[in-house]
Amino acid sequence: MYKNNGVFSNNRLVRMLAVLMILLLSSCTTFKLGRDFDVQAFEAIAKVGETSKTLVRSALGAPKNTGFSLNADGERLLEWVYFYGSGKMTSMDNAELKILQIRFDDKGIVRSYNWTNSGK
Repeated sequence: MYKNNGVFSNNRLVRMLAVLMILLLSSCTTFKLGRDFDVQAFEAIAKVGETSKTLVRSALGAPKNTGFSLNADGERLLEWVYFYGSGKMTSMDNAELKILQIRFDDKGIVRSYNWTNSGK
């Protein structure tokens, strides 16, 4: 017959307390996602049909994500994505979220862009 001797109970209790502490601490934790960027700095230089990738990179730094978008007419555009999010895990209603998507033609010139900002 197996005797417990309290070892299993103590280990289990320690694990449960550790999980509880992690949950309590994470509820107060703030998070940051991506890298903050200045949309107004981009808008100051952004001219569709004129602004180059080099100028965008000098104003905002390297994009966090890159990819392609496809227009309805089949044209492929290079897309750069900048994003930033921050807030507290307990209150996502007060989180800040910014996303900027910039599309470039095959010559590296801004073709279009859109951005969103939670306004926090």
